[in-house]
Amino acid sequence: MSSTATQPASSVSPASSGTASFPAANPKEMQRVFDVQKRHFHKVLKVSKAKDRVVLLKKLLAAVERLTPEIKQALQNDFRKAPHETDLTEVMPSIAELKDAIRHVKTWMKPERVKTPVSLFGARSSISYEPKGVTLIISPWNYPFYLAIAPLTAALAAGNTAIIKPSEFTPETSKLLTRLVKETFQEGEVAVFEGDHTVSTALMELPFDHIFFTGSTHVGKIVMAAAAKNLSTVTLELGGKSPAIIVPGANLKKAAQKLVWGKIMNAGQTCVAPDYLLLPEGQTEEFVKQAKAAVKSFYGESSADIKNNKDFCRLVNQRNFQRVSGYIHEAVEKGGKVVMGGETDSSQNYIEPTLIADVPANARIMEDEIFGPVLPILTYKNLDEAVEKVLSKPKPLALYVFGSNNKHINKVLKETSSGGAAVNDVIVHLANPNLPFGGINHSGHGSYHGWYGFRTFSHEKSVFKQAPFSSIEMLYPPYTGFVDKMLQFTKKFFV
Repeated sequence: MSSTATQPASSVSPASSGTASFPAANPKEMQRVFDVQKRHFHKVLKVSKAKDRVVLLKKLLAAVERLTPEIKQALQNDFRKAPHETDLTEVMPSIAELKDAIRHVKTWMKPERVKTPVSLFGARSSISYEPKGVTLIISPWNYPFYLAIAPLTAALAAGNTAIIKPSEFTPETSKLLTRLVKETFQEGEVAVFEGDHTVSTALMELPFDHIFFTGSTHVGKIVMAAAAKNLSTVTLELGGKSPAIIVPGANLKKAAQKLVWGKIMNAGQTCVAPDYLLLPEGQTEEFVKQAKAAVKSFYGESSADIKNNKDFCRLVNQRNFQRVSGYIHEAVEKGGKVVMGGETDSSQNYIEPTLIADVPANARIMEDEIFGPVLPILTYKNLDEAVEKVLSKPKPLALYVFGSNNKHINKVLKETSSGGAAVNDVIVHLANPNLPFGGINHSGHGSYHGWYGFRTFSHEKSVFKQAPFSSIEMLYPPYTGFVDKMLQFTKKFFV
């Protein structure tokens, strides 16, 4: 779950309340580990075979399985994440990524034969996938375990070394990641540097061969600028305002249940959570009714039941609580109406699952990625108007459309642009390793999961093997009449 994943307050943002104390950035130690990894890459990993990479992946898989109880406890300590939700969104996806890579890395590594034009008769062409080198993975706080392990899996499968910078906003998980890596790998293979934004800043001064960042669009720009100094390639898994569109004739009960689940999971701190809802005019009351029923079935009958339910997560820290609760207050001040939930408790960083109707376009909740259990509801007269509202905002990481009319669904999919899309569901498209996960423009650059992650951390090297006899030799100077005839013949029949 990302993502991607992704957080408005990234691990490279200024520290805020809710962060733990970490050692200050140590550039000399970072340089030392970087140099160790660079040597190890060139001596060992650059020439590694599939079986060697499988050994590393299996070691990581065994560590994840062994430490699962402690992973659950760490996330419970960091922001009261329910153990079952940790299994569903952190542990299981990590294991799935690892097992998929273990099964397929040998196939992924094979050179890919491609066609050679007839004009180059006799030659053979292929694409060879070689590891990029020393990589940096900057992981976020919203899914702090999975969003470190998933890119690490791809980096190892592709034959790279990795340095991980976990988020300081989830200190218990950060410490556990450090322990896992130290117990599982040599520092020349994988290392972790904990700390605040100064650590990320110092790390990005190093000439990494690839930087993989999961976080906010704002910080993604900073990462991209830093990478440019060393011409490091980057993968940016960002966020944005992912819309959900209910088209006329959709089953509101099913749509409400799925949207509530996707919005409230992890207290809404999910990069692909639906960020606003577009409903046909006249359907708000019925949708709210169905959404309330879904919340009750998940977490309890009353507001007190929801607040006391051990399965309902909290905002990660006071800073994010203030930000999200501020969105609610400002939206109401500007004319929005809380039609479900609305209760907050700053002592627990708790925000009740909330729906807000009649939200004005100039409210901040309609401009910023929410990253909380709050869903604004907008209505539209016709589908063209709904599409225009989506197009008025930067391209999102995900788009969701609910309905049974294929003409309406296809219209939305064809006329909008997003990193990914799901029809009649939310978020679960990330669970398919055969689908690339990533954004577009403001919501990210590049993609990963499965084969796509392997390719992200690989350089696609063109390899051209000439035959003993080359047709090109007939076109060498001096440019005689024969050469002219050969050029005319080639242009006419082979180009």
